[in-house]
Amino acid sequence: MKIEDVKTVAVIGAGAMGQQIAMNTALNGRAQGYRVYLCDSFPTAIEKAAKWSADYLAGRVTKGRITQEEADEISTRLIITGDVDKAAAEADLVIEAIIEKLEVKRELFAHISKLCKPDTVLATNSSNIVSSKLADVTEHPERLLNAHYFNPALVMELVELVRGPHTGSEAIEVAQGFARNTGKTPIVIQKEIAGFVANRINAAVTHEALSLLEKGVASAEDIDIACEKGLHYPMGPFRLMDLTGIDVYYYVRCDRYAESHDDYDAPHPLAVAKFKEGEFGHKTGKGWYDYSDAKKGANK
Repeated sequence: MKIEDVKTVAVIGAGAMGQQIAMNTALNGRAQGYRVYLCDSFPTAIEKAAKWSADYLAGRVTKGRITQEEADEISTRLIITGDVDKAAAEADLVIEAIIEKLEVKRELFAHISKLCKPDTVLATNSSNIVSSKLADVTEHPERLLNAHYFNPALVMELVELVRGPHTGSEAIEVAQGFARNTGKTPIVIQKEIAGFVANRINAAVTHEALSLLEKGVASAEDIDIACEKGLHYPMGPFRLMDLTGIDVYYYVRCDRYAESHDDYDAPHPLAVAKFKEGEFGHKTGKGWYDYSDAKKGANK
């Protein structure tokens, strides 16, 4: 498989990340004419994804970013479907963006790798589960790697490509070419490591930010301002946790601690308290910041 051979892409998992990866591919891969399947086995996810896609493209037209003709053309290439098997069988590149549970991912890759063409490149978007944990159930594991997009995938430029001990050079080259063709900047991580590069650096920043808050050195808002205005971060660590989900932070740190048994890797007590209160950030209306008024306004 060469990058020139990639014509059809399947994104499996129609949640927020899957939606954006698929739309980014359809939107920025116009020169290549990529046909994109966004698929999910849950009908409600498909319904939500179809509405989101239509609303997103309509918004781009309203803002003058694309014409109605371009939106219509993108819509014809972005196929939102519940037929995961058909999408996998036709794809030259598969990007998995389902729930972050190892046993569920293993079941999926064991199934789809038997349906895919032998040289179809298979990628997991996971930032926490490395592809070597999927390799033993995957047919032709040399085509398997991590391709980690950042949230929001339509905006963030970086894609981390992680080479497992099983990953062939051809798969890495195809993934690099695909990322560039769809407006992203890829980096290649040459060995598997928990958290990869960006998240490990971000984890260190988050750990220090939580420590400063716990010690009463500064408020969450002022720590965010320091990072945004002093270090030119696009978003401070507390705002970022609220966006991605404090529950996501909690589960990732629990997994990391389970592997390392190092107290540094455990979720911080302040975040544990938020998790136990069900204050996950934007998705619940409250996290480090209160979004309840914005949530009420959105529901009117």
